[in-house]
Amino acid sequence: MRYEVKTGLLRSAVLGLITLSVVMMSCGGSKMNSTVSEQERKAFNSTEADTVKISDEESNYEIIIIEPGFNVWLQAVARPPGYYSQTFLENRNRLLVIEWNNRVINNLQFDPQLYQLQIDYDPLIDYGYEVNYKLYNYFIYFQRKYNQRLGPFAPRI
Repeated sequence: MRYEVKTGLLRSAVLGLITLSVVMMSCGGSKMNSTVSEQERKAFNSTEADTVKISDEESNYEIIIIEPGFNVWLQAVARPPGYYSQTFLENRNRLLVIEWNNRVINNLQFDPQLYQLQIDYDPLIDYGYEVNYKLYNYFIYFQRKYNQRLGPFAPRI
């Protein structure tokens, strides 16, 4: 996975996700959730690099994610844009980022291959709908693909 950031506030998140994707691609066999659909399984098993652009013109934030299967999963499996409110996405992202960062800090308790760098997500900044939508869906994708649980809510579609 490769990220390019045009502004600095999400730089830590980008670096963390870059490292995370490289590690995840090399991790190999993780348990698949038995409720994984055929479309989702296809996305998880994809080896072709996908490119997903996360941006918001008003806030000037942009991240480009390149990870096998994420774009396929985002298009075929994830809930469509507009399904969740921006407030819902912001609240979930806030919780997910806190847990993510906790796992980075507690690298003896959690797999340091998956959780390497902290994500800089400021709940006081309006990143816009698209940034929050795609970040949230990346967390869902990550949790489902790598059999992780980052918060009190089950990572479901």
